Amino acid sequence: MNASDCGDGIEKLIRPELAGFVGYVGGKSLEKLAVDMPPEGIIKLDANENPYGCSPRVGPALASCPSLNVYPDLGQAELKELLAGYAGVSAERIVAGSGSNQLIDLISRLFVDSGDEVINLVPTFDMFRFSTQAQGGTLVEVARDEDFAVSARAVRAAINKRTKLIFLANPNSPTGNITPQKAIIEIAETGRPLVVDEAYYEFSGETVVPLVDQYPNLMVLRTFSKWAGLAGLRLGYGIFPPKLAKYLLAIKVPYNVSVAALVAVRESLQDIDYLRGRVRAIVDERERLFRELKRFDWLKPFPSRANFIFCKISNGRADELQRRLQDRGIVVRYFSQPLLRDSVRISVGKPEDSDALIRALQEIGEEINV
Repeated sequence: MNASDCGDGIEKLIRPELAGFVGYVGGKSLEKLAVDMPPEGIIKLDANENPYGCSPRVGPALASCPSLNVYPDLGQAELKELLAGYAGVSAERIVAGSGSNQLIDLISRLFVDSGDEVINLVPTFDMFRFSTQAQGGTLVEVARDEDFAVSARAVRAAINKRTKLIFLANPNSPTGNITPQKAIIEIAETGRPLVVDEAYYEFSGETVVPLVDQYPNLMVLRTFSKWAGLAGLRLGYGIFPPKLAKYLLAIKVPYNVSVAALVAVRESLQDIDYLRGRVRAIVDERERLFRELKRFDWLKPFPSRANFIFCKISNGRADELQRRLQDRGIVVRYFSQPLLRDSVRISVGKPEDSDALIRALQEIGEEINV
């Protein structure tokens, strides 16, 4: 057998459930955008990043950090104390990861085996689908209603002896709406492991963290990517039942959170008033942008509690709208999946970004006669 024969046959050894696996599709990097202008001229509103960046304390602290040549603490001791203080829970409940998506993967690895079922409240954050299928689990999709609300009754009806996990994003991504705490409690009372992803908590102000002592099956995920502007350093964390936290710490990859991320978290939490002021500015701009988008009769923006606004396009030309905006240097996310067809998601930028977007939408509306 020669090397080429081995290469041709190697695909037969891949796990069969991953044949045809579809990866996660995220926002594009500035380098990959087909826009004829310098990167600094592009208005990037496709990935829900913080337009103001991180705390001004972070850069100097990273530049003077003396320990970048040393591995971070395997047990995350200082990091857990910092995050526990911010979240208002005990440090034994905290596990940190390289972004909350790594924690979604870890949770799936802990609970899901081939053939196990995971309830996913669609449309929602695609990492739930990604991690379930990568682990060999079976997705049970429970559809939200036309306003993207969750039916706790439908979730309960979907549960059977093979159900291992329930994922719920709150606020939901990409639609931005909140699931009332009453519905979350009803789902938690099933006793099945429930993951509530609160990636946009700081923009909504609503959390189920106070319920973790009451429900030992409840896990809550958070991130520093959005509110603290640390998307590039990848820092997410979860609040878990203490016994589950020990399992997750045992199965995570070693040194999964960098020294740089620890420094950035430390400095961010020492500059909390500054960051909260930026969050308020984004929330205020979200409300202004929502009012402006409602003026277009061919757009249907949905009320949002996150740092983005989801819009349906009445003429069914979301891909064309995305392309025309990109030609003008404005990047938004558009969707073509069945439950999100003909829609776009617009991250909230600075006021001047919103102004440029509104002007572009006016021009595009005239060009395509909508």
